Amino acid sequence: MKNRSMRRKELYGLLGDLPKRNRRIACETVAVERREHYMLETLRLDLNGVESVPAYFTRPVGAEGRTPVVVFDHSHGGAYEIGKEEFVAPRSYLHSPPYATALAQEGYSGICIDHWAFGERRGRRESEIFKEMLWRGQVMWGMMVFDSIRAVDYLHTREDVDTRRIGTLGLSMGSTMAWWLAALDERVKVCIDLCCMTEFEELIKTRGLDGHGIYYYVPRLLLHFSTAEINELICPRAHLCLAGNYDGLTPPAGLDKVDRSLRAAYRKAGRPEAWEMVRYDQGHFENPDMRRRVMEFLREWM
Repeated sequence: MKNRSMRRKELYGLLGDLPKRNRRIACETVAVERREHYMLETLRLDLNGVESVPAYFTRPVGAEGRTPVVVFDHSHGGAYEIGKEEFVAPRSYLHSPPYATALAQEGYSGICIDHWAFGERRGRRESEIFKEMLWRGQVMWGMMVFDSIRAVDYLHTREDVDTRRIGTLGLSMGSTMAWWLAALDERVKVCIDLCCMTEFEELIKTRGLDGHGIYYYVPRLLLHFSTAEINELICPRAHLCLAGNYDGLTPPAGLDKVDRSLRAAYRKAGRPEAWEMVRYDQGHFENPDMRRRVMEFLREWM
């Protein structure tokens, strides 16, 4: 069996013709605002050399020295106008307060970028971007993941970030981004995914493919990886999965498969306590107990 490093390169290779990683990341600070619990920096980052990436960076008020940081991955929900605003403002399917506040209250900084087609990058339809990228040998999901990896690169340029303590979390599309980012980038110490641990073959069986946007689909992926095999690349780092048994995007049989595989992988690695899946009899949203578990998991593992 190939080792994780080789498999990680194989997975990255499926993401199309990606930009070079060695370009310097330019950062423009658009605004700095003090809020109740955090300082909010509005940034524009040059992550990919194609189009600038708007981002929010938050730091707890009064924090000194280097702080741990969470890469917050925003959801889809068809709400292209929202993007990174989900990090700082209420969302109907996320528990309150917004994660920027919740993280700051625990002493964590945070970053959230607008992904392709979202927030300040909206204006072209998702399908339009996907089609153009396909012609050019690119994969939309690959370009999105690339921006997330480069956001981690950006964190390494900041003197106020403890780069030994980087986590990532999100719900829905943000959940999928969290486990892809952690799988591909070993600098991510903690991964927390909410409501989108989707086992691909079970999604096909339940005819749920249209529940995900076209951005989600990577050519030839199933010839190389299952969902569990991607997530095994996170092992032995800490990983919490929270899911709803009535969520059409995460067929229960698929959750069973992933849980069995990852329990075995973490046992083999001698870190069984670092993997946890918790399931609820509910649909596609974060409930109060999920939020409690997220914050407790960060406290334990970050």
